[in-house]
Amino acid sequence: MTLRLVEFVVAGNEASDLLPVRSPALLAAHRARRGFWTVLDEGPVEQCLALLLEREGGEWTAHHVDADAGAENGRTEDGEALAHHDGWVYVFGSHFGSKRGPLRPRRAFVARFREDDAVGGRLPVRVVRNRFRLHRAINDALAGAELSTLPPGERVRQRFIVETVARGAARAKSWVSRLAEGDLPVNVEAAAFTPHGTVLLGLRFPVTAAGEPILVELTGVPEMFTGGGWPRAVGAYALTGVTPSGTLTGFRAVAPLATGGYAAIVGSIDALGKGSVLLNEHPQGGEVTSRHVRFWPEKASGHLVPAELVADLAPFHHVEGLAEVDGRCWYVTDEDHRVALWLG
Repeated sequence: MTLRLVEFVVAGNEASDLLPVRSPALLAAHRARRGFWTVLDEGPVEQCLALLLEREGGEWTAHHVDADAGAENGRTEDGEALAHHDGWVYVFGSHFGSKRGPLRPRRAFVARFREDDAVGGRLPVRVVRNRFRLHRAINDALAGAELSTLPPGERVRQRFIVETVARGAARAKSWVSRLAEGDLPVNVEAAAFTPHGTVLLGLRFPVTAAGEPILVELTGVPEMFTGGGWPRAVGAYALTGVTPSGTLTGFRAVAPLATGGYAAIVGSIDALGKGSVLLNEHPQGGEVTSRHVRFWPEKASGHLVPAELVADLAPFHHVEGLAEVDGRCWYVTDEDHRVALWLG
């Protein structure tokens, strides 16, 4: 596949995920014929939303969105996944930690906003921090599923689970009760809502014992914002047939297809060269190039969902988002201090 590169500098940061703009009013306000949302790494969610826009004349530009999370300003970090549902754009935090651990409560959040509200003035963003409730729901789903998960390794368990519990207990945090020493650290990297209103979360880690990426299906995410309770997991699935032999692959992105089913990026379980405890324990999950795949949950056999390879994106190791729009493929990659959009 031949790709064309469009480069942006957006607040000196890297991009995660790629979500097509659906609002005609927002596109018109920027005199754009198409656009994508992305979320920038590491900072608070209200400081990390950006638009990548193709103007009517064909030139591309980036727009860093001015947003306000009210009382939650500055209390989140590491937004990773974007998804449309019922007129809202949802942003999911990684629910993970740094490369060396421990887990960070600031990353356990879901936010949402309406696209039309970004047309003028400051964009209001609603944030719900779940204090490891999603971590608990995902771990319970994995424990109850007919899946064999890869043991994380003792060093990973100590750094991500044991140290998190110890820190929370020392600070008398109520969320400590939602973690158990036998838990798996969860890294949410991708999200897409289903036609039934549930959300599929693509995990970068954990993976199955066979090295295959895992999806967890949650219900009740919109209700987090209306006082209707907390999400619960309704299933956990492994994506089969797209992990190269002898490697580990996790999800990097998931996007619904207009014709049904989903496109996804699978690839490494963590970044190379950054001191990852995960890769110290599981080096076979690092030297893995990104792959563009498709899958249809209705074809699942029990907890196994077959997938097909669309494109091997070698030599890229760091594709963070994709969209299939108007017969073309679009990818965004995690680059140092820039946003790189690739057009297929």
